[in-house]
Amino acid sequence: MTTFGGITCSCRSTDIAWPKQHSGCGFDCNLNAVVFVNRSLTLENIKCYGFDMDYTLAVYKSPEYESLGFELLRDRLVSMGYPHELLGYMYDPSFPTRGLVYDSTYGNLLKIDSNGNILVCTHGFEYLRNGQVDEYYPNKFIQRDDTNRFYVLNTLFNLSETYLYACLVDFFTKSSRYKNCMKGFKHGDLFMSHRSMFQDVRDAMDYLHDTGTLKERTLKNLDKYVIKDPRLPVLLSRIKEVAKVFLATNSDFNYTEKLLVTNPKKPWRSYFDLVVVDTKKPLFFAGGTVLRQVDTDTGKLRIGTYTGDLQHGTVYSGGSSDIVCDLLDVRGKDILYVGDHIFGDILKSKKRQGWKTFLVVPELVKELQVWADKANMFEELKHLDIFLAELYHSSCVFQMVTYGMDLCYGKMGSLLRCGSTKTLFASQLLRYADIYSTCCLNLLNYPFSYLFRAPLVLLSEHMLQTTSIKVSRHTHFIRHSHNFLIYFEIILLYSLNALHPNIKCYNIILPCLLF
Repeated sequence: MTTFGGITCSCRSTDIAWPKQHSGCGFDCNLNAVVFVNRSLTLENIKCYGFDMDYTLAVYKSPEYESLGFELLRDRLVSMGYPHELLGYMYDPSFPTRGLVYDSTYGNLLKIDSNGNILVCTHGFEYLRNGQVDEYYPNKFIQRDDTNRFYVLNTLFNLSETYLYACLVDFFTKSSRYKNCMKGFKHGDLFMSHRSMFQDVRDAMDYLHDTGTLKERTLKNLDKYVIKDPRLPVLLSRIKEVAKVFLATNSDFNYTEKLLVTNPKKPWRSYFDLVVVDTKKPLFFAGGTVLRQVDTDTGKLRIGTYTGDLQHGTVYSGGSSDIVCDLLDVRGKDILYVGDHIFGDILKSKKRQGWKTFLVVPELVKELQVWADKANMFEELKHLDIFLAELYHSSCVFQMVTYGMDLCYGKMGSLLRCGSTKTLFASQLLRYADIYSTCCLNLLNYPFSYLFRAPLVLLSEHMLQTTSIKVSRHTHFIRHSHNFLIYFEIILLYSLNALHPNIKCYNIILPCLLF
């Protein structure tokens, strides 16, 4: 029986909220269709549903959209004076993942846990080993609060930016024209620091958004970059039958208008009780900005601050979460807000307003696929992990298997884990998202009176007795099996080779047997 972070079904020992129509127990076992639960949530108590637009209601095609963003960023840097050789780099979707941290002092991409401990470190496309990591971070730890130095790449929009940072470091490191320095590159009297390159990329990103270049290219080929799902108006219509619905997006009105036209027979604004554009999240969840009305004929803002009651069919610009609550006559705990941005949508709405939160994590499709394909091996490794304390000399093999498992997700490993350690993104997801899923449309699989029930979480002392019994049994087995170590090594070797047939680890296995 398998387990995956918080799932319950009568035919599996798991802790998730299974949707309808599974064969054998009335549910659908397609994990991509389920909603995962961190904290219990009763939909019957939700009086208002709020939605972000980008990557939530308007779903971009991956990797096509990220490739477009990367090419525009890369071309912008070249137009700013960067070497034309950069045009030879093309976007590789297998490298970047959300939640990485960019060190603007040394130019490294870091995968960390919630405490700042470094799990993976790359310099360009080179993965640094322990000794190399020590040169930069002797304690293998960073002060994540140092936001002037460390930049968390938490959004799906950041994926193209993440890859560009690696490309820049890779190019200048390999170029014979530049001399590598700890904090940048030197060419004659010119010194280019990693910090200055970081700022150039950020400026280029701001340029694409401020000038509307990315949006313009997207609108020119919507079929290539945006998924049109006929279930979206169905979901919004069903929600509106039982609760109020609002849209709060950082995008402008004209762009929102073109992306959300899904049914030519019914205006998209009719699905919402309130539409707010240009929200400037996360500022929206704090002081906010001036609330103004939008002229829907021209897309321009009307002068003056809007102070009246809610007018249905009217589009507003700016404002704040407090204003939304006042206009819709709801309190924070009555709202379920759905978004993809762990910081701008989920963390801030939860911490500042107490809203219920639904995080959209499209990467779960890949995570769940790997989980399903390698479930037997994961289960085997879970049991083998119990023996690791007594077989400490086999840890090098265990690390190789963990590395092989991580490669199944992509070159930077899983979004949520590095081996058995949760990443920063996973920790934030568990802390701030009440529920999460691959897509907001998965709400269609549940009645709007549904109780999303969170699993019981035991503290370490509560599990001590059970664990002691298990360890005692395994220890008894180890002491009465002279060939167990060899068996252990063979299982690990088999598991690694099953994952990656090209990885040969005989040279690691044999030394471990010589003890």
